[in-house]
Amino acid sequence: MPIRQSVFAFSGSASRPSKTRALVETVVERLGRHADIDACVEDCGSFMSEPLTYDRGRLCEAGRTILDGIEQSDLLVVGSPVYKGSYSGIFKHVFDLVDPIKLHNKPVLICATGGGHRHALVVEHQLRPLFSFFCARTAPVAIYAGDSDFRDGSVSAPDLNDRIDQAVEDFAMMARQPVLQVAC
Repeated sequence: MPIRQSVFAFSGSASRPSKTRALVETVVERLGRHADIDACVEDCGSFMSEPLTYDRGRLCEAGRTILDGIEQSDLLVVGSPVYKGSYSGIFKHVFDLVDPIKLHNKPVLICATGGGHRHALVVEHQLRPLFSFFCARTAPVAIYAGDSDFRDGSVSAPDLNDRIDQAVEDFAMMARQPVLQVAC
């Protein structure tokens, strides 16, 4: 019998509406077709009006909720908009506050969105190394989407839909496999 897993999905975008959040929500919805999950989706917009801090004890409630979700979930789906060839500053700020031990061996599916496809390697050159620092297990297939992959705020491109399906299928299979506890 499959074990129900908690999924925390985090979009590093403060924009509303957000292509990044739309992509992350699409990924979570499709993951639910392959795995028994309880999912929560959050974004940076919920705490952007609050002062930023590096003191976890002084974080607003929304910030604490996001950190708890990232650290305590069984699976993590993350997405960031691309700014100047990298993930957003607010996305980085959130992960600066994450306890590295809490992501050790955690399965993570990485996503990014940008204006065009010239930023597609951000998932490999920026996001994957970030999660390697945390010793997380990143899914083998990452997802990048450009403006042309969306219509009316939703994922629409056939190639992107195929990539999402492949990434989610691989991620669900990876999440079911036992993990060797290796020191990082």
